[in-house]
Amino acid sequence: MRIIYLGDVVARPGREVVMTCLPKLKELYKPDVIIINVENSAHGFGATPGICRDFFEKGAHVLVTGNHVWQQKELIPYLNECKAIVRPLNYPGQAPGRGAVEYELPNGKKIVVAQVLGRLFMEAVDCPAQAMDKLLKDYTLGRNAAAIFVDIHAEITAEKISFGHYLDGRVSAVIGSHTHIPTDDCTIRDGGTAFMTDVGMCGDYNSVIGMDKQEPVNRLLRKYPSGRLTPAGGKGTLRGVLIDTDDQTGLATHIESIKMQ
Repeated sequence: MRIIYLGDVVARPGREVVMTCLPKLKELYKPDVIIINVENSAHGFGATPGICRDFFEKGAHVLVTGNHVWQQKELIPYLNECKAIVRPLNYPGQAPGRGAVEYELPNGKKIVVAQVLGRLFMEAVDCPAQAMDKLLKDYTLGRNAAAIFVDIHAEITAEKISFGHYLDGRVSAVIGSHTHIPTDDCTIRDGGTAFMTDVGMCGDYNSVIGMDKQEPVNRLLRKYPSGRLTPAGGKGTLRGVLIDTDDQTGLATHIESIKMQ
């Protein structure tokens, strides 16, 4: 199976570059599944049902979110309505939406897509490792899941790396998101799981992680907020990752970073 995952889409520059590049990505790589993180797609904070539908219409198969999932209130009922959008798995069980979804390819093979939040310098949530252990009681690579893709949305690199080692051999890929800076560490772990600490963002890199530079610089100098954070408005760059998996075992055979404008 060939999987493409696109990092956090940030505001208009991110949306535009993804919409422009998706046809090119499909032609160049011929992916079986396209997964997009829409965490910051609505003016930098959260997503809306309309934005999600636009991505689906352009070719996305599954969307994932993150800690800003509740930011746009109109998305909350859509999380229950849409069976192809994922909110973090380790929120309390009664939270709206799904922490993992199945996507079935035309050939009948299924990929499971899940997301967890990290806990260091993030909001208080349930243990991501225990949440994944519970989910993996229902899925086994090469049996009822041809591939299992996991996004860990977290601040700290060591937490993401530790989580990747913890799931090594049990899932196809563990890819980090949230910090918006792509890391140069694509690898396949000893057990066959593809890993990358952070996939980066789809947005304007002439910014501070997608936000206009001035307010973050003001906060650096003054040590207090002096205004609102607003998204940068320049040209967007797409960052993502390409993963190939073995159809028999579900383990990764290839991983590489993607950059496109």
